[in-house]
Amino acid sequence: MSKVSKSPDRHTFQKEGYEQRLAEKGETPSEAYLDYFEKILYEHDHKFDDPETHKNNMEYELVTTDWILEKVRSSESYAQNLYAAMCNNQFQKRELWPILAEQTWSCTWRYSGGIVADMRQEGDYIDWYCSGMGGLAGEWDKDVETFEQWTARTKFVSEGVVTEEIQKDLFELGWLVMDEDK
Repeated sequence: MSKVSKSPDRHTFQKEGYEQRLAEKGETPSEAYLDYFEKILYEHDHKFDDPETHKNNMEYELVTTDWILEKVRSSESYAQNLYAAMCNNQFQKRELWPILAEQTWSCTWRYSGGIVADMRQEGDYIDWYCSGMGGLAGEWDKDVETFEQWTARTKFVSEGVVTEEIQKDLFELGWLVMDEDK
């Protein structure tokens, strides 16, 4: 099995927020709730143990393919563009059976952000979530530049947009972006 790229911070945002809110109130976290977070981490760490989970799974291919991992790790704008492409879109493996069976792959905006965090081996979904609407951690300052100026400078795109480079790279990886008019 190929090495799976993972972020050590994946699935920490909600747990840390929960613990912080309770600490501010002087309360102790629920053991059951903390166990729930541990279960999520365990499941995430083992979700690709079964080779069957590798089939028709774009996430698996993204987190195990060296050349695309390198592109995501070396360019914040490329990483954001991949995140945006996974939002509001469906993808299909470029193989006969998935096409005939009309099998597709898709994920939520949050999950897309988590995939990119895993690929970069840093952060959690929240670091990418809604990044096409104003940047990472609110980088866009509307008092300094227009949204159009900000997107031109950062090369970030809105959620659902598939850039030509991302479409080409996904095609090379073996995936088609589905036409929503089908």
